[in-house]
Amino acid sequence: MLKTEKIKKSLEDIIKLPEPRVLSFIKVRTLYEDMKDSLSLCVLNEKHSFERKIREKEINRPGLAMSGFVEVFTYWRVQIMGNTEIGFLNTLHGQPRLDALQTVLGFDLPCIVVTNDNKVPQEFIDVANRNGITIFSSPLNTTVVSRHLGEYLEAKFAPHMILHGTLVDIYSVGVLFVGPAGIGKSELCLDLVERGHQLVADDVVELKRVGIHQLQGSSRQTNSYHLEIRGLGIIDVFKMFGVSGIRGNKDVHVIVKLEKFSKDKKYERLGLDTKITEIMGVEVPLVEIPIVEGKNIRIVAEAIALDHKLKQIGINQAVQFQQNLIERLQKNQPSLVELESEPEL
Repeated sequence: MLKTEKIKKSLEDIIKLPEPRVLSFIKVRTLYEDMKDSLSLCVLNEKHSFERKIREKEINRPGLAMSGFVEVFTYWRVQIMGNTEIGFLNTLHGQPRLDALQTVLGFDLPCIVVTNDNKVPQEFIDVANRNGITIFSSPLNTTVVSRHLGEYLEAKFAPHMILHGTLVDIYSVGVLFVGPAGIGKSELCLDLVERGHQLVADDVVELKRVGIHQLQGSSRQTNSYHLEIRGLGIIDVFKMFGVSGIRGNKDVHVIVKLEKFSKDKKYERLGLDTKITEIMGVEVPLVEIPIVEGKNIRIVAEAIALDHKLKQIGINQAVQFQQNLIERLQKNQPSLVELESEPEL
């Protein structure tokens, strides 16, 4: 009986993987410029802390700190104040309110985002001005602000690297083609786009690890939506095929390694063995395709994407074929009694 096996392989034998890079900080100014439209941010006081550095992707709500418990106060994170925090301030008056504000704003906070268009007390603005802290206001509720701001910071601080390859969205499956220069990645991409699929990036792919088990690829601004076709030159996919032929980014679901056919190498024939590779700690299915003259790689690429979609809903074609074959063999195999009763020739 054949058995399935998970095989881990490295891409280092065909492409050189660079060391991942991670941003150590972003400035409050960057956060404001990037998020002011999506969160409808406005500045309530002055741009005091626009040059301060945000060093973590996590955000914090300073409710406990306002009540005086600051032992675990993560003041170096972006602070979000919603109905609970502002409501608590409104229950205080005079010196108790001032003490609560000075307790929180006495730390070097990067910035504060007040949600739900809550009206902040004047003492809040005065203390923030004295301590050089910018206060932003958003009409959105706390849950929405926290989610969008968290996703933004997650992407900003995500490990990333630049990879030589071609990323295409095929039937909503992100397929990253890698291989040596001149193997035909760009030509394959052009063929796929002509078939209605979407180019994400060619030649230079920027990969980010989003979350724990997810890779996202995009194009760099300098060469976005352009293909280099040897013998023809640079073509603009957007101008040739329109907006339907491109997309901004895409999760990487499968990596396809294109290589010249070698008669000395044993290639997968049944598909029972699942090959995977690892990039920035994320495991991704790997398919190795030998290139021979006359082979229709575009059809193979589409089949890889469709096969991945089937596996995502629990259908493994190779395993089902194996099971059906075994059942047929067992059904048609004669019993030992029948074999013993056969007459000798």
